[in-house]
Amino acid sequence: MSGTDEPAGGAVGIDELLQRVRAGYERVGPRDAYEAARTGGALLVDIRYAALRERDGLIRGALVVERNELEWRLDPRGSHRLPEATSHDLRVVVICNEGYASSLAAESLHRLGLHRATDLVGGFQAWRAAGLPVVPAPPA
Repeated sequence: MSGTDEPAGGAVGIDELLQRVRAGYERVGPRDAYEAARTGGALLVDIRYAALRERDGLIRGALVVERNELEWRLDPRGSHRLPEATSHDLRVVVICNEGYASSLAAESLHRLGLHRATDLVGGFQAWRAAGLPVVPAPPA
């Protein structure tokens, strides 16, 4: 060890990584995401894990895709894609609980060629705080 706090090999901390990732696309707020979904201009994708969906509810019409399956389900050329994954031009708004994991997920979708992928600033919690519709999750 060198005795310094400098990361090896150009490594960055998570805060810097988020800043870099978010500089690569325009994030959307809750009301803009709601309008885009309502008018058919975007596909909302909820990547929260089951316990959070059960506790807090769901956004009606949002596609639930576990984070660990996201790239396989949304790759338009993938053999495991969902029917909604029709094109690399699809506008996807990724939603996590508070808007952190969704930023990294949106960046990953960009790497797959989904150049219009973005995420929801503040995540599900911001959606709910804005008074936008939430429905209870069905019983497990």
